[in-house]
Amino acid sequence: MDWEGQRLAELLMQWLLFGSALVAFLTGWFTASYSTMLYIYLGGVVLAFLVSVPDWPFFNRHPFTWLEPMHAEKQSQRLLARQQAAGKKGTKSQAKR
Repeated sequence: MDWEGQRLAELLMQWLLFGSALVAFLTGWFTASYSTMLYIYLGGVVLAFLVSVPDWPFFNRHPFTWLEPMHAEKQSQRLLARQQAAGKKGTKSQAKR
């Protein structure tokens, strides 16, 4: 799942939970049945779970590309060169004092 797919899954989950809570509350209010309200909300939670948890294809519309891996030797050589350059700069500034 890509970043946009994660955002979409979260939005869908939030809207489904909010909508099912609203429908459950109103139904429970008008029918005066607490158990009916709980069953409707539980159905909404299950629906939100089935929509947002699996990695559905519409969550992968914006795939990201990975960078090529750097070899450890090249990275350590670059780090060593940076440290040496920083060390030379530090000695020059100390010599001016």
